[in-house]
Amino acid sequence: MTFQSLGLIDPLLRTLDALGYKQPTPVQKQAIPAVLAGRDVMAAAQTGTGKTAGFALPILHRLTMEGATAPQCIRALVLVPTRELAEQVYESFRSYGSNLPLRSAVAYGGVAIEPQIATLRKGLDVLVATPGRLIDLHDQGVISFELLQTLVLDEADRMLDLGFERDLDILLEALPKQRQTLMFSATFSDEVRKLAKGMLKDPVSIQVAAANTATKSVKQWLIPTDKRRKPDLFLHLLNKLGWVQALVFVKTRKGAEALVKTLHEHGVTADAIHGDKTQPARLRALDRFKRKEVRLLIATDVAARGLDIEALPQVVNFDLPSVAEDYIHRIGRTGRAGMAGEAVSLVCADEVDMLKEIEMLTRQVIPRYEEPGFEADHRVPETAPKGAAPVPVRKGPAPNAAKRPAGAPPLAKAPPPSRTEARPAGGSESLGVWTPPEKGGKPPARERVQNKGPASPRGNQGRNPANAAPKGAVVVTAGRGAKSQARTEGRAAAKPAGRRSKPGPR
Repeated sequence: MTFQSLGLIDPLLRTLDALGYKQPTPVQKQAIPAVLAGRDVMAAAQTGTGKTAGFALPILHRLTMEGATAPQCIRALVLVPTRELAEQVYESFRSYGSNLPLRSAVAYGGVAIEPQIATLRKGLDVLVATPGRLIDLHDQGVISFELLQTLVLDEADRMLDLGFERDLDILLEALPKQRQTLMFSATFSDEVRKLAKGMLKDPVSIQVAAANTATKSVKQWLIPTDKRRKPDLFLHLLNKLGWVQALVFVKTRKGAEALVKTLHEHGVTADAIHGDKTQPARLRALDRFKRKEVRLLIATDVAARGLDIEALPQVVNFDLPSVAEDYIHRIGRTGRAGMAGEAVSLVCADEVDMLKEIEMLTRQVIPRYEEPGFEADHRVPETAPKGAAPVPVRKGPAPNAAKRPAGAPPLAKAPPPSRTEARPAGGSESLGVWTPPEKGGKPPARERVQNKGPASPRGNQGRNPANAAPKGAVVVTAGRGAKSQARTEGRAAAKPAGRRSKPGPR
């Protein structure tokens, strides 16, 4: 199938040819005809599969063929949860529509509102906006939804969670009831699907690959350690594995700044992106990282969704995310457009509940590798489903073993590794001792009591050679220390009934 066979107009086809787009991706094949036909759409597809083009191209086609805008009016509105994603989606519309007589703009908080007001007064065909700033513009009476034809919720699961619920209620009340509504995301929880049903009219449902799964081009693994040892372990891995460029996710803004300071003290170039940074500073940091002027970008989940960084080889979860779905979006920054990528998580005992939620969502058990010298004093309990078979030790050399690139920057100063073996996913060094999922069988009485409740779904961890144990690895059985046991029981007793996401930036 070609883009021409989808019925797009000639100016769009010429632009796609100039951009090197040869064939539509699976989500584009299904979404473009549905949007052109005026249908509501709910589309779920893995990150890096071309979702933005899946709605942008048919919207530009329809706007070109169906009339013109008027002062202060917009004809298509794209709502996104973050400022960075707003910029990226806007640039996509500008690029795809470069041969069309259409006007587009972007609006988000953190920058002056006056230029945005001046742009809106002339009228727009497409506006990409964050909810908070759009409400500010509407309250000032500088925008009209009278001519609105299409509403898009990009990263719709985040847009529909509790953090944006109030803002969306305000906006939906102001929008025309007769409109086309499109929802696109990599993840949709059952709760979000229920909310979406009330907004969509007889929608076309598109599901590319299994729901809530990461792309197979990303190799995933984790290293258990203690929370206080994470900075030293990260520097050790940076030195040992020679990561040339990596996007590193942390949980808090304070944690991002602390890690950047530590890296600078060890001579490693790094920038940070988080909600306390001004928008110009965030854009500068992202631009420097894309240009490879800095080696590491330390980010909170403000950078987890939608950012397209070309050929990013490595994602590191310094902290696990508070919401399991964000794990899929984080690691989706690598392995995009069919390229290979790698995602490693540093996990401490306090994060085991979050690890279980991630593995239940993604229906897999993430392979563990213990790094000698950084073993956890407070063990990270096993998360494998009851009765799951352990991942077998793979024979032969490590997959994708390669030497460190010749042009790589100077390595961080860190203690040398204590031994050398095959590593699990690229590079020539070892990650030491591999910890498989616990074998099936009847657990001790005390453990049986703790394990009551729904078990994690079974994964295919034993069938993927990329996730198997390297040759010569020492298989160990992870136990649970008394302190870790007490903390786990305390959290279970105090755990609230549900998880709420924090509201995103305006």
